[in-house]
Amino acid sequence: MALESSLAALSLLEPIPADAQLTKSLVFKDKKGNSVVLLALSSTKTDSKIISKAVKLKDVRLANEDFVSKSFNISTKEFSIANLASIEAATKEKLKIVIDSNLSNLDDASSLIVQNQSTKLFISKSDYIGYITQLNLDSIVVDFNAPKPQQAKAQAAKLEDAKLIGITIDKHLDFPGWYSQVLTKGEMLEYYDVSGCYIMRPASYSIWETIQDYFNVRIKKLGVKNTYFPMFVSSRVLEKEKDHIEGFAPEVAWVTRAGSSELEEPIAIRPTSETVMYPYYAKWIRSYRDLPLKLNQWNSVVRWEFKHPQPFLRTREFLWQEGHTAHLTFDSANEEVLTILDYYAGIYEELLAVPVIKGKKTEKEKFAGGLFTTTCESFIPATGRGIQGATSHCLGQNFSKMFGIQVEDPSGSDKPKLYVWQNSWGLSTRVIGVMVMIHSDNKGLVLPPRVASTQVVIIPVGITSKTTKEEENAILDGAKKIESELLKAGILATGDYRDNYSPGWKFSNWELKGVPIRLEFGPKDLKKNSVVAVRRDTSAKSFINIDDLETKIPDLLNTIQQDLYDRAKAKFDSHRIICDKWDDFIKALESQNLILAPWCGVMECEEDIKDSSARKSEEDEGVEHDDKAPSMGAKSLCIPFDQPELKEGQKCVRCGKLAVNYTMFGRSY
Repeated sequence: MALESSLAALSLLEPIPADAQLTKSLVFKDKKGNSVVLLALSSTKTDSKIISKAVKLKDVRLANEDFVSKSFNISTKEFSIANLASIEAATKEKLKIVIDSNLSNLDDASSLIVQNQSTKLFISKSDYIGYITQLNLDSIVVDFNAPKPQQAKAQAAKLEDAKLIGITIDKHLDFPGWYSQVLTKGEMLEYYDVSGCYIMRPASYSIWETIQDYFNVRIKKLGVKNTYFPMFVSSRVLEKEKDHIEGFAPEVAWVTRAGSSELEEPIAIRPTSETVMYPYYAKWIRSYRDLPLKLNQWNSVVRWEFKHPQPFLRTREFLWQEGHTAHLTFDSANEEVLTILDYYAGIYEELLAVPVIKGKKTEKEKFAGGLFTTTCESFIPATGRGIQGATSHCLGQNFSKMFGIQVEDPSGSDKPKLYVWQNSWGLSTRVIGVMVMIHSDNKGLVLPPRVASTQVVIIPVGITSKTTKEEENAILDGAKKIESELLKAGILATGDYRDNYSPGWKFSNWELKGVPIRLEFGPKDLKKNSVVAVRRDTSAKSFINIDDLETKIPDLLNTIQQDLYDRAKAKFDSHRIICDKWDDFIKALESQNLILAPWCGVMECEEDIKDSSARKSEEDEGVEHDDKAPSMGAKSLCIPFDQPELKEGQKCVRCGKLAVNYTMFGRSY
């Protein structure tokens, strides 16, 4: 969220939504002149002792008018979070921000009212937190609802017994920490004792199975057949195509010992399979009648050398599919490349509710050894970074020449042999990480219904110590009947009948796991022959007659699926900015956007864009430039197929030469 955009949002005088929640901004101080700004819901009862303990300052109390006026150049009655953007350096050094956990834990789409004596306006919760984050102030989330010591001890024991602790890190304040918690506490993934390797738990592996089912059906209609090649590659074969393997060389893992004996020749674990498969393509393809040859394998690969593993996004072993096909003509190969890219876009948009931009990689960013690379690119709003989703490559005849994959020309035996045209295409389990980053919130996972292994959970409610056994049995039997009917209708439903947890605990548990719909069924629902349906994505409630569940629940699941996509697309669209001038380019980049900019197509200019935007970022942050440090600059993500109109005489955004296209640039994972 851009600072400028946040301030603009704060100044919008629009009709305030009926469900907007009032906030308060209070200034506290200690005896040494340190200041604390509390940002909280007005309904939250705050305690200065809790604030003191949280910020590690003694005797924190509400600041008087003179202190606020001197520190923030405004009266107490006129103070609001908008004033934090203009504070002086001396005040900033002694300032701490305390954020109420009740505010922090609201859904991103929730509306907040920000007011002072003269102004009353509203802002979304995600923009509110994004604004605070952009200020780079020392901030901490504090739970003012924390129980007293005796209560805390009892509750801690209860939580330990329940083996559930919710998300404790705000998505907008510590994204990596939040992401790790969502995956582990949502039971998607478990850390392994080998760094960079992770256990995919059933909840995430089932998503991968759904993707496999979707993709297999489509590629098999193209004549693609699944196969499997060994994971080991001899050094002799791997080094046969040095230009291709050069990009993977630092990441190749080698097996050098078997037991206590050294191997005569080191054996690599595949980082990709071109050099594994293509010697056998040369053996199997003897005639143009053997074409096209279309093979795909679902397998794991190992890429070892990096410093900062990230679950699903950057792991030392990961699952993927890699398709490798051989064709007689370029036209046949080219058609397949684009068809496969459409299938990848379908996986993201139809299954995962994640919008993507399809395009072509620049020469600098294309697959090593290939003719050209097409790609699906997505966007993570919480970080302002683009992310490559999947790639489909036309390899041209480069590999067929290297491995001698030739056929006679069908137009005449007296003509020279033809080298085949080849493609390779791949999509990995990183898709799961992208989905989690985009949709999930501070309550845990938010899963699109089409990939959720559990779409509906039924939770009996209203059973108390006063409930008779007959009433309890009626409620439980009714809930089980609902579960049975939904399963018969093809809906992935389960009931939570555990009697050692309260309904509220179960609600939080299933929210953490991202189940799209929760059905609550109690004594009143039994009498009315209805259920309360609660959406995971919005927390919206509705009442559904039990007789209508078989039609209403599928409709609601489809609505949730579409709404998730529409919200993600709206955010992506709003963060994709067209910039024709370099100053605007830098401003858009610093505001966590991706940029569509006119570009000359020259690789040296592309490198300069990345280096210059990185230096500019470091200068703005007061960081000394280090050529060995990871770049914060904007790399080219793709040349989108859907192009803005290029004006006659349009100049490149960086070098001023004639532009040849609009290219999408941005910081990237």
